[in-house]
Amino acid sequence: MTPIAPILPEGVNLEELLANLRKLSWGAADILMAYARDETPPYGFSRELKVQESIDGPVSAADLAVNAWLLDGLEAHFPSAPWKLLSEETAKGQLIERETCDSEWLWILDPLDGTKDFLAGNGEYAVHLALVRGHRPVLGVVLIPELEELWLGVLGLDAWCEDRLGNRKTFCFSKRSYLNDLILVASRNHRDERLEHLISQLSICEAKAVGSVGCKVATILRGETDLYISLSGKTAPKDWDLAAPEILLCSAGGAFTHADGRELTYNTGDLLQKGCLIASHGLNHSLICQMTLKEIGLIDPSFIV
Repeated sequence: MTPIAPILPEGVNLEELLANLRKLSWGAADILMAYARDETPPYGFSRELKVQESIDGPVSAADLAVNAWLLDGLEAHFPSAPWKLLSEETAKGQLIERETCDSEWLWILDPLDGTKDFLAGNGEYAVHLALVRGHRPVLGVVLIPELEELWLGVLGLDAWCEDRLGNRKTFCFSKRSYLNDLILVASRNHRDERLEHLISQLSICEAKAVGSVGCKVATILRGETDLYISLSGKTAPKDWDLAAPEILLCSAGGAFTHADGRELTYNTGDLLQKGCLIASHGLNHSLICQMTLKEIGLIDPSFIV
C-alpha cells in the first residue's frame, strides 16, 4: 500500500502530535506502574490506590490520575486545536444519552483499559487514545506499560511499535490462514456460553485468554494470535475500548468489522459496540465472517450481529 498524507485537523502537524503523544503515553506508563508497584506516582498524584465499584466495573485512583494526565496534557499542548476530548471517566458528565458529541474531530480516550486486570496484577492492561473524524478513527495509540510497548497507527500511513528509547519495530502478522490453524484471543472477563459454543463450532486451533482489548490486538500485531471475536449485547465493549485498537489493526492491513462486514462506527449516540465483532490479521477475513454468521444463526437466531 502506498502511504498517503494523513488527514489531520487544520493546524495540527503529525510529527508534533506524535511527539506529544509519546510524552503523554510514557508519562501515563510511569503513573500506572507506580500504582501497580505500590510506589509514589509522579506528577503529584496521590499514592493511595482507592477503588470504587460502578455499574460498568471498578474505577481506581490510577484510572483517574491517568485520565487527568492525558486530558490536561492534550489541552496544554494543543490549546487551539479544533477537537473535543471524550474519556471513559468523563463521558457521563459530557454526553446526553443517544446524542453525539458535536465536533468533527474527537479524541476518545481510555486511561486504563483492563482495570480488573490491573488490579489483579497480571499486567494485561493498556492505555488507549484514538483521534476520530466524524464516526471513524484516523489515528490511534495503544500503550502497554508492563511490556514497554507503545503501538501507534495512522490511517493510510502505517502501524508500528516503539520502546521508551524510540526504537521502532513493525507489526508481524502470522501467515496462518486456514480456520483450523488460527489462534483466537478471547476475553478473560467477558465470555458466555454462546462464545464458547462458537469457538468450538468454528474448529479454531487454539484460544488464548487476554485482558485489555489493546493487549488482545497487540497479540495479533505480533503474530502470536490471529483472531479476536467480541460477542455481546448489554455488556458490549464501548467506543473507548475499540477505537484505538481498531485503527492500529486497520493501519497495519488487518480488519475489524461486524460479522456481516459492516465497519465499526463511533460517536453515534450509543457508546456500546454491540453485536458480533471480528478482528483479524486480514487473511480470509470475509470467509471467517461468513462462517461466523452462519454459526451464530444456529446458536442464537435472535442475536443481532
